[in-house]
Amino acid sequence: MVVVLPVSLFAQDAVGAMLHSNGTGVLVNKSTAAATLAIFPDDLIETQKDAAARLEMTGSTADIHPETVVQFESDELVLDHGSLSVNTTRGLRVRVGCLTVTPVNLSDWTQFDVIDVDGKVTVHSLKSDVYSDARSKNPEEVKKSSRSTRDLVRETEQKSREEKCGGAYLKPDRWPVLGAMLNSTAAKVTAAAIVGGVACYAICRGDDPISPHKP
Repeated sequence: MVVVLPVSLFAQDAVGAMLHSNGTGVLVNKSTAAATLAIFPDDLIETQKDAAARLEMTGSTADIHPETVVQFESDELVLDHGSLSVNTTRGLRVRVGCLTVTPVNLSDWTQFDVIDVDGKVTVHSLKSDVYSDARSKNPEEVKKSSRSTRDLVRETEQKSREEKCGGAYLKPDRWPVLGAMLNSTAAKVTAAAIVGGVACYAICRGDDPISPHKP
């Protein structure tokens, strides 16, 4: 059995997904992806212009189209921008910020596209129906009510709506963001204030050393 069955099948069951691409213009966690790569939860997948990839999971596949950024989670894909084509018999969801697209019949074959471009999300149901649920970005409104605004997108229908709560949430601890933060205007102003405060403290104390030998 071990010799006959492909290794990729064992890897897919173990980690939840396998990524297939031509290795050109496809990045995983900011590094160029191999032609076949095991994908773990929280992994970030990016396709550049003219590049595409396919995620294969047990009971589901997702085609990642060019110029798309998506994060893999065990039971959903978090789309930051771009477009996905999903085929699933396991109820695989797609989340775009406060919007979540979910098959109506979780155990039936469902095929749908999700496109997020310029703040507008378009859902196109190709096979079976899907729900498009939107929750408020305001924490106070979420506390008051757990209800969401639900649209039903029937088979062969296409619906669009504004994505008013910004881009999809991506966990930032898997890729570097410190450099960008340090280059921001706010960071530079804060650093200048700290340096000025230390200098003033030293001058105002006169002859007393900043770090005296005696407390």
